[in-house]
This record gives sequence, C-alpha cells and structure tokens, in this order.
Amino acid sequence: MGKPTGFIEFSRSKAPSRPVTERIGDYRHVYKAYPVEDLTRQAARCMDCGIPFCHQGCPLGNLVPDWNDLVYKNNWRAAIERLHQTNNFPEFTGLLCPAPCEGSCVLGINQDPVTIKSIELSIVDRAFDEGWIVPEPPVTRTWKKVAIIGSGPAGLAAAAQLNRAGHSVTVFEKSDRVGGLLRYGIPEFKMEKRVLDRRLDLMRAEGVVFRPGMNVGEDVTAEDLRRDFDAILLAGGAGNPRDLTVPGRELKGVHFAMEFLTQQNQRCQGDDANLMEPITAAGKHVVIIGGGDTGADCLGTVHRQGALSVSQLELLPTPPSQRAEDNPWPLWPNIFRTSSAHEEGGDRVYAVATTELTGDASGHVRTLRGHKVSRAVANGRASFEPLPDSAFDMKADLVLLAMGFVGPEKSRLLTDLDVRMNGRGTVGRDDRWMTNVPGVFAAGDMQRGQSLIVWAIDDGRRAAAAIDTYLKD
Repeated sequence: MGKPTGFIEFSRSKAPSRPVTERIGDYRHVYKAYPVEDLTRQAARCMDCGIPFCHQGCPLGNLVPDWNDLVYKNNWRAAIERLHQTNNFPEFTGLLCPAPCEGSCVLGINQDPVTIKSIELSIVDRAFDEGWIVPEPPVTRTWKKVAIIGSGPAGLAAAAQLNRAGHSVTVFEKSDRVGGLLRYGIPEFKMEKRVLDRRLDLMRAEGVVFRPGMNVGEDVTAEDLRRDFDAILLAGGAGNPRDLTVPGRELKGVHFAMEFLTQQNQRCQGDDANLMEPITAAGKHVVIIGGGDTGADCLGTVHRQGALSVSQLELLPTPPSQRAEDNPWPLWPNIFRTSSAHEEGGDRVYAVATTELTGDASGHVRTLRGHKVSRAVANGRASFEPLPDSAFDMKADLVLLAMGFVGPEKSRLLTDLDVRMNGRGTVGRDDRWMTNVPGVFAAGDMQRGQSLIVWAIDDGRRAAAAIDTYLKD
C-alpha cells in the first residue's frame, strides 16, 4: 500500500460528471475524466486490510490492491499490466460493471469503500492514451479452428484468450455489427461505441475473425460448424425477455426494453433510416416496468428523447439506505442506489404491480392500471399481495418492459446441435465447460442465465482455458 493513513485522510468522491442540463441533450458519456491528483488520493484510500475481500467480490479476481498501489505511486504502465492479467476488457467493466468489488471492500465495513471502478477505468484510458495497449498477435499458430457463437463479453473474452493461445478464432454474430448487448443493449451515454470499436480493432489486428450478420443455424448450419471447426463455443447470451402477462399486453406502444434500446443505438450509429417501425418517447407519457439496470438505461434514453413524463415501476419495496441486518458485509449491499439516469429526472414507484393496460380506439396504449403490494417471504419464497384500496391509473403512451431475461432464445442451432438444456432453461454444461455434445462448449449468460458483465468475461476466460486443453489432448 502506498499511504498507510490514506483511508483516514481522504474521503470517497465520485467521478466528475457533466451537468444534467447539458448531458440530456446528447448521447455522449455522462462522466468526465477523473483528475489525476484526485484519483491518486482515491487510490491512497486502499488500506492494508490483510485479506483483500475485493478479490472474492470480483468474479475475475482482479488484483485490486496491487493496481491501486501502483496508481498512487504513479506507475501507470505497471498498473495496466496488472489489470490485464485478470481482465481482457477493463474499459468495459470500468464503465458497466456494478462493482461487486466495492461491495466487498474492507473499508466499506464502517466507511465508504474505495472507488475501485473509477480507478480501473482511469488506468485503461490512460494506457490507451499513452499508446501502451497495442496488438499482440500470437508468435505461433496451432491451426486449430474455434467457432464462437455470439460477440458479447463472454464470446469476446474467449476469443481473445484462444487467439493468444495460437488457435484460429472466428466469431459469429447475428446482428449487423459486432458486440452483442455491448453494441445494442448499452446506451451510448454509458459506453460510447468508440470504446467497443477500439478494442475490436485490436482483436482484428491480432488475428480474430469477426463475421457479423450471420444467424448461425440459418445462414451457417450446425453441420457446417462441426465440419469446419475443431471446437464450438456457444456464447449467445440470455436474450429471451420476461414478458408481462396482463390484459392489454398486445396494444401498440408496448415494447420490450431491448427493442427500444436497440433502436436508439442504431440511431446513434446513423442507421435510423433502416427503422421500419420507429419507437420513440418524444412527447409521450412513458412507463418503464422494471427497476434494474436495464430500466435505468431506458430511463436515461427516454430523457434524451424528450418524454413528457416518465415513471419507473418496481415490484419490490424501496431498498433501505443502509445495509439491513440480513445483508451483512461482504455480501453485495442491497441498498437504495441512484444512477446517472435517476439524477436526470423521472419518478420511481416501488411495491407496485401492473394489472391491466388499456388503450384508445386505434388500439394504442393510453393507461396503465395497477395496485400497491406487500411482500411476504415464506420458506424462502417471496409472494406479493395487493393492498386494499390501493388501485391506481397512470398515463402511459409508451410502456417499456424491462423485467429481465429468462434464458437463451430457443434457436435452430441448439436444436440441430442436439444440445441439452438444464432445469433452469439454460444450456447445460459440465465442469469442463462442455455441453453433452463433444467439442461443443458454453459460456456466459447462455449457460448461467442473466448475470453481470464480470461473470460473462470470467466465464469466457475459463471456457477458453477448457477449450485450449481439449484441443491439445
């Protein structure tokens, strides 16, 4: 550690952000670069805790105290080398991860935790600015061929690792551009796509082949893959959204969150002319059903599109401001959080359930009906009961469903490969990351279910190691 008394001398501070009035007028990144002097003080708060629980809080096992210390000592090049040892894409996690490492920070027992996520992002941004991150193609090739289905964080991490091991990697992506949800699910104000493209350009220079616009199972068959590749990795994510089963669901103006977010990302990339049925919040009363990160992404996008009003509904009760007794450190703190999108406006309504959507004569949604609920837990299972005399109506010209995902889409590829699904509706695999089909592996949300970007990257890295072993046997 660089400064033994740093956690006593300095308090936690957030990364500086652009004013709300400025940032809702564009889709550029919300946060500014952290001043180096301020960041050094934040790194100095990393204490000599003895057992760094941040390691277990992060699925990647990032060496957090090491690179905090290196930043404090102004040794940034060593910091990026240490960061890349465990994480292929620190710029993605530094922008998008909810930072479970901070939830496990020892300093967080009785103070605010270290700003680990901001330090991580600053390290990788500095490294790119200085030209320290350059293509590193493998010295030799094995000429073993691996097909990776899906170009989200799991697929990209596996591709990077397998390519470094000397294997020939081809990544198939059904969308017209590479990146999966990083490309079309994450708004520009959270991660500008230049950040994604910068890393993809490096991977191309290192020898990874990307084939966008390929719906594997249709444009490329399972038989083609088994014939042309020595191993296949299924990393297509868990894109099957949870639906709302209430009367009026079929009305116009009711959309899944990913339909809405994808369209705005297409607009930001200049593809708006290709949109057959544009979805926009401009001049509308918007209701977002779902209080998680995807709902917040919709919220920030709705602000920028110029909605008249926006409400975000959540079935669960309002989280506490501090850890509850049944949520001790170092578990992830289930507390009330305010994202940049929430800072920009909108109402958050907790402990409510939607019962019906009604529309006008043209079949377009105009009203959401619901009621307040109380939550009870019995035998580990939660139930929600309506509260008497709590029914309400809410204006709703656009309803966005952001209630999470239930598993991978049931594609023709999975059927043709004869891959078995498990009881959770995801792709089954063994402890070698292999499915029931020899040579076919699975990683990321496709086998785990909806999860965090750090889990996806870690799964991709572990699956790549397993595939490398398989190819060498």
